[in-house]
Amino acid sequence: MAHLTRAFYERDSREVAPELLNKVLVHDDPEAGRLAVRIVEVEAYAGEEDPGSHGYRGLTPRTATMFGPGGHLYVYFTYGMHWCANVVTGTEGVCSAVLLRAGEPLEGLEAMRARRPAARRDRELCSGPARLAQALGLTREHDGADLVLGPIHLVDDGMPPPREPGNSVRVGLGPGRGDEHPWRWFVPGNEHVSRVRVGAPTDAPGRRRPPLGARSRVGSTDAR
Repeated sequence: MAHLTRAFYERDSREVAPELLNKVLVHDDPEAGRLAVRIVEVEAYAGEEDPGSHGYRGLTPRTATMFGPGGHLYVYFTYGMHWCANVVTGTEGVCSAVLLRAGEPLEGLEAMRARRPAARRDRELCSGPARLAQALGLTREHDGADLVLGPIHLVDDGMPPPREPGNSVRVGLGPGRGDEHPWRWFVPGNEHVSRVRVGAPTDAPGRRRPPLGARSRVGSTDAR
């Protein structure tokens, strides 16, 4: 399997995102061994031109990784309990990233099941960005990880992206916050794609959190 090169990532997130579908995300975890998932759902975020992005208002300590060179992992904490992982794209100084929304488990399922005891079936292990991060053991310590040279990397195992990927607006953005952009792509018919209502409240990169009473309805970052 060929590792994705730096050049693959050094493009606009909206170009990279659909090409990430069916790529394999590998974590050679020192505690759990090799974990691998096939990426089946993604969302693109376009930095300072995108009110749905964490980088919309410029560089902050939290978003520094997103403004760095492409080919790194941006990991953020949401709702005081969940981690979510993004692939940084573009060139240094330009905020651009792709949220990894769902994956199909390929290797290390026993470790994933141990980390996701609430998952009733394997299709629930990585069907959502917080679930995917939890199953792979991704936390703040992995923010900034090099996806080209490090133990967390993306590879091409020969399965191409779908010729006609599913496409929709992004999940959970309110009116005027980038809700109109069709920058979500997924593998049609794959049972591991997250089961969410487009427009349900969530805290993907740059989204304002919903009122406390709405959090029980969050689907995309729900790690149950």
